[in-house]
Amino acid sequence: MATGESRRITDLDTLKALAHPLRLKLYRALSQARTATASQLAEQVDEAVSLVSYHLRKLAAHGVIEEAERQSADGRERWWQIVMTSYSVADQDFRDAPERAAAYTTFTRMAFREHVELYERYLDEQATWPEEWRGAAFSSQNLPSLTADELRELSEELFEVQQKWKARSDAAQRAGDTEGRENVVLNLFGFPTRP
Repeated sequence: MATGESRRITDLDTLKALAHPLRLKLYRALSQARTATASQLAEQVDEAVSLVSYHLRKLAAHGVIEEAERQSADGRERWWQIVMTSYSVADQDFRDAPERAAAYTTFTRMAFREHVELYERYLDEQATWPEEWRGAAFSSQNLPSLTADELRELSEELFEVQQKWKARSDAAQRAGDTEGRENVVLNLFGFPTRP
């Protein structure tokens, strides 16, 4: 698989592989580090190296991550990198059977909790960030009245915008332009609601 791909997850096994709190944390940590060993990741997530290694192998078995080129002379170290730089999941891909629908719901709830945890951590640490970053960070909510087709169109437009900025980020990384750059979390949700 090509490193750096955006992937829509439609198979149950891959969804289940990601639907584990530690695996999601490892995926996020590896996304930010670009490459890392199990030992480095274990330190970040405060877990045993053997447990982290096990979960990394599970993610690799489903094409989420892969082994990377060695970054040091120590041949015992196994380096990892992400394959999927972004992913999406959709209800329509999992509603054909109760087990698949339940796995989708479990995963999306867990992923949402992780999003909330990340944002709350930012809020707790906000004062430690330089003013330029605090001024650039944002949170917004809109409540338009849309049709299902309009919501789908909005989703596609927002995805295109995200992909534009992701491509810009990837090009900067390849060029070694890392000065002044930080990892940024961008979560978008669009769903119907009633009073």
